[in-house]
This record gives sequence, structure tokens and C-alpha cells, in this order.
Amino acid sequence: MANLKVPVALADHILGEKDAAVTLVEYGDYECPHCGHAHPIVNAVRKHFGEQLRFVFRNFPLTEIHPHAEAAAEAAEFAGAQGHFWEMHDGIFENQPRLNGRLLAELAAGLGLSSEDLTAALEGHEYLPRIKSDFLGGVRSGVNGTPTFFINGVRYDGAPEFEELVEAIDEQLSGGKIRRRRAG
Repeated sequence: MANLKVPVALADHILGEKDAAVTLVEYGDYECPHCGHAHPIVNAVRKHFGEQLRFVFRNFPLTEIHPHAEAAAEAAEFAGAQGHFWEMHDGIFENQPRLNGRLLAELAAGLGLSSEDLTAALEGHEYLPRIKSDFLGGVRSGVNGTPTFFINGVRYDGAPEFEELVEAIDEQLSGGKIRRRRAG
């Protein structure tokens, strides 16, 4: 059983209350089609559980297969440093088929952020240490693909679908164990 090795901290990107009954951590890649599929599902799960759920997103760009993933993560971190992480995060996922440098600059400008400053941050890899820290924490926690979810610190190996995530979170809320991956 894989457990989250890096506890959730104030430096994380968090939606929800600190004292929520359940914390859902996602290690994700902005260019991963499976993460793109999971994005609206996670939003629906968050809405379903309301204040009972805290959501954390950590970067896990798979650069060997997704050439824009690292730059997208850097752009999200750039926006986050200016108080706009979640808007950039959502914008990237909502426009995932168009993911490239031009899109990142458009999203930044749409948030009132300087596209020139974004370009400088990307060229200087200003936010790469943060992304590498997330990535290494994921590796230590047993992440080997995206999206990977942890529910209250235990890796969730079920399908990243609404009903399955709701069931696993409900089990956690009722004091049960996190469901393991089904055989087959």
C-alpha cells in the first residue's frame, strides 16, 4: 500500500478547509489526457462533498511523453505566485487540446498577468525547483503515472471516475479503508 510521503503543507495549492474530513491529493500533468478527463470529475467530486473535502494539486509533468507539461506547470506556478494558481490551472485543463506557449501567454494575459514576465519566468525556469520538488515527492510516494490520487494519505488505485471517487471518499468518511484496485 502506497502512502503519501510528503504531508500537505501551506505551500501546497489547496482548495478547501484545513479541517476538512477528507483530503484528496492529485499528482497531475497538464498535458496528460487522463488528467484532462479527470479535471471536471474532480470538480464535481469537490462540489458533491463541499466542506467535507479539501483538494490539493501537485505537479507531476511527464516530460518524456508530454513536451508542454513542464512549461504548463511553470505557468501555473507563475500565476500562483501572483494569486491566480487555480484560474491558470483550470484554464490550462479547459484548453488542453491547444496547449502550447501561445496559450499559456493568452491565459496569463486574460488573468491580467504580464505575458512578458511569464516568458521570462519560463525561459529562466524560475518555478522549476517547485515542480521538481512536487515530482520527487510523488516518486517517493509511489506515483508512476498521472493522475494519481491520495485520499487521506493513502493512494487510491481505483478508476478516476465520479462514482468510484465518491464511493472511496464516502468509505473514508465512514471510517472504512480506501478501496484497492480491482483485479482484471
